[in-house]
Amino acid sequence: MDVLAEATRLKGEGKPVISMAVGQPAHPAPATARAAAMRALEAGGLGYTDALGLKSLRQAIAARYRHQYGVDIDPRRIAVTTGSSAGFTLAFLQLFNPGDLVVITRPGYPAYRNILSALGLKVIEIAVGAETGHALTPAAIEAAEREAGARVAGVLIASPANPTGAVHSRQAIAELDAWCAERGVAFISDEIYHGLTWSGEEATALSVSDNAVVINSFSKYFCMTGWRIGWMVLPDDLVRPVECLAQSLYISAPELSQIAAEAALDGTAEMEAVRGGYRQNRSLLAERLPALGLPFAAPMDGAFYAWVDVSEYTNDSMAFARQMLSDIHVAATPGRDFDPVDGARFMRFSYAGSHADMVTALDRIEGWFGSR
Repeated sequence: MDVLAEATRLKGEGKPVISMAVGQPAHPAPATARAAAMRALEAGGLGYTDALGLKSLRQAIAARYRHQYGVDIDPRRIAVTTGSSAGFTLAFLQLFNPGDLVVITRPGYPAYRNILSALGLKVIEIAVGAETGHALTPAAIEAAEREAGARVAGVLIASPANPTGAVHSRQAIAELDAWCAERGVAFISDEIYHGLTWSGEEATALSVSDNAVVINSFSKYFCMTGWRIGWMVLPDDLVRPVECLAQSLYISAPELSQIAAEAALDGTAEMEAVRGGYRQNRSLLAERLPALGLPFAAPMDGAFYAWVDVSEYTNDSMAFARQMLSDIHVAATPGRDFDPVDGARFMRFSYAGSHADMVTALDRIEGWFGSR
């Protein structure tokens, strides 16, 4: 976030900053969503909704699961949330007690660790890499339990993952779900990058389990980061408790965003065109980053990130990111937040921006390396 703040400051001074630092799609929300929001604003009367969200939106999300995955979900099990962030908070508060152990992967999205810690939970970060297919395994969790001398209460995975782009196969998800179910461990699946899988199998945990808590969002595939709208799919026994908790914490997600989100589900043709742009950017980075001496530390199987090894140039990716931003006005994310152990050797480059920006940024990096 320090790099992002500095990039924002430089941009405010008129500097030609190109950001490859955040997962912010360059494309706006679908035209269908924007039009629906305009109609709602003109009609007025926006207000609170049911805590679990508009019935029509929950039905539309359920229909998407039928169409996309062949999975039938009762709309009653769907809770609309103020972005996926609210979904994680609701899940953690409902599923765990202070002091419980929760497993996440390393490298991984830093907000998991930060939210869990803020709620008084203990985080176990399990390193994933090429030897595990960049995926979490029951064997690795059991080894972590032995080292901690305690049993875990929850397991959280992301597929596709941030920052690595790693994808858990359906079999890997099924094995984790079965392991969790046998031991009474909560299983949470972060699927906010679904729709952006490039290689391997895009499987929802709902295809193998009714016990998993699935969290998703309109932010990434539907380019609606600023609308702060997401959803959860809950086991039957968690629906009412989460509803009561959501009422107390949030009342409801913004009605305007819910209306736009429902309309966004009719804008998939536009979003598939955007997806094609990400694919083009991915191909560009796949060719040019290794040629610049920035090899991939994980395959770019999903999301819109490249997780690269910068150890040829630095053993301090934070200082490296600051210098790159200062010298050539290209922002990328240092790896320390994603991996507090080994992250100083890695950086994350986002390719969610325009293709022209990606070309320009890589040209600047190439010239910068040549001048060092």
